[in-house]
Amino acid sequence: MNTVIYEKKNRIAYLTLNRADALNALDDEINRELWECWSDFDRDAAVDVAIVTGAGKAFCAGADLKTFIPKWERANLLDVRKNIPTGIAGGITRGQHRITKPIIAAINGHAIGGGFELALACDIRIASEKARFGVFEVRYGLHQGDGGLVRLVAIAGIATALDLVLTRREVNAEEAYRLGLVNRVVSPEVLMPAAEEYAQMILRNGQQAIRSAKETILEVIGRSLDDALRLETLYGYSSVGDFKETKERLAQFYNKGK
Repeated sequence: MNTVIYEKKNRIAYLTLNRADALNALDDEINRELWECWSDFDRDAAVDVAIVTGAGKAFCAGADLKTFIPKWERANLLDVRKNIPTGIAGGITRGQHRITKPIIAAINGHAIGGGFELALACDIRIASEKARFGVFEVRYGLHQGDGGLVRLVAIAGIATALDLVLTRREVNAEEAYRLGLVNRVVSPEVLMPAAEEYAQMILRNGQQAIRSAKETILEVIGRSLDDALRLETLYGYSSVGDFKETKERLAQFYNKGK
């Protein structure tokens, strides 16, 4: 692969966007390679958590407008329709967004435009103090169309979404934390260790339960209370299987207490 560094170690998959000279902007090649990486991560039983980050000083500067604009200004409505299943960033924003394994974003610098959409599509976001966020598309007469608006409303609420989208102002890491856009802010030198710390916390849990819980959360969004409660009951009680893992983990807990 040329534009993505994909590595696996100790049950963690590492995806590094590797177009540092273009601030890791998303073009067709990086989208294709990311699609392959996410697909492999989803299928590979040897990895349970993914960490995605960017090479160089940026996390991701969004769509590469040099290729994005010419592609879509020549498009017709059928092209738009064909685009619905795929999204950007390898489909993690739309198309492969149902992967039930947890995904952590280690945001090392600017996450703007489509890069912000990529970050929002991850389950946990750890930001460097140098990280910056923004919905910059409106500056160019566009607005987010790959899950950014949907997730921004879901994660931070309507007021914050309207604030950031209508003003296209830049948000630093500390404000992003206050707004609930990121889970933690750390110094740049400990960004990856902090992301790995979160990964290890996840890995210590039962993975079938983790995946079922993530799936359940995604499924209940937007449903009525009664429907959501039914799904939680169905998924929660059916996720344990034959209780073998549960009994083993309980035995370890009791023995540790003794």
